Parts: sequence; structure tokens; C-alpha cells
Amino acid sequence: MKNCPNCGAQANDEAMFCKTCGNSFQAQNPQPNNNPEPQQMPNASYVQPVPAVDSADHTFEFDQKDVHDNKLFALAAYALGFIGIVIALLANKDSAYLKFHIKQALTIALCETILTLAVAVLCWTFIVPIAGGLAIVGLLVLSVICFIKTCANKSVEVPILNKFGFLK
Repeated sequence: MKNCPNCGAQANDEAMFCKTCGNSFQAQNPQPNNNPEPQQMPNASYVQPVPAVDSADHTFEFDQKDVHDNKLFALAAYALGFIGIVIALLANKDSAYLKFHIKQALTIALCETILTLAVAVLCWTFIVPIAGGLAIVGLLVLSVICFIKTCANKSVEVPILNKFGFLK
């Protein structure tokens, strides 16, 4: 039996804490260390976490001069639809940056065209024109998102549409 140095209550010799006041006995009875060398785990290796990489983000693939020279035409491709795509195609055929944004804008424009044709053919139904109209509004929102990302010097694939394999 030992007495607690804090409150004087009796405790077992194996006790780590006083039952009365909660005082720790570890500080008073440190365990002897027979091995003065620091312990090392055998074959332990530290693995650094890998940062998450967005596979749809192609921003760092393009030269900054190319981005600076062709940003206005890339913005026109998103803002003006097919007319902007034609203007961008005529502007610079050698720019990888511009080709990327033309491809993204063309994906949106083709989806809008297909939806418009489907709604026109099935206009006699009740649900298809409503669903098609909502989908076209969604595509316009995606076009605005791409426009804003391009304004911020980001080259990102169209969200949602980049998941469809037949549009690549």
C-alpha cells in the first residue's frame, strides 16, 4: 500500500491514479529504462500523402503566353456559341489552349443542339419540353461556369459532361 502525496489516501502499489483525488502516481514512480538508446521500429518508413489531383483540370498544361494571347477567343467560344467557336477557330489554329476551349465549348453547343432537336420532335408530349428546357438551362449554366473559370485562367473540362465517354 502507498499513500497519495496529494490527498494522503491509501492506494494499492499497482495503482496508477488515486481513487479519491485522481492524482497520477506515474510521475512519482517512473519506470526505469534499461535501454538508453532511442527505440526504432524495424523497417518503418514514412509515406507522404499524395495530394488530390483533379483529372479534369488542365490549367498547367498550357503556356502562359498562349493563355494570355488567346484568352479572349476562348471566352468568345463559350459566350457566343457556334459563332464564337467559328471565330476562335479562325483566330489561331496552332494554339493548344484555344483548341482545348473550342472542344469544351463545342461539347456544350452540340448538347444544346441535340436537346433542342429532341424537344422540337417531341413537342407534342407534356414532359419532354419541360425536361428539355430545364436541361438546356443547365447547359447554359455549365457554359457560364466554363466562362468564369476561363476568366480566372483555369482550363477545366465541362463539369458533368466530362463524365460521358461519347462526348470526348
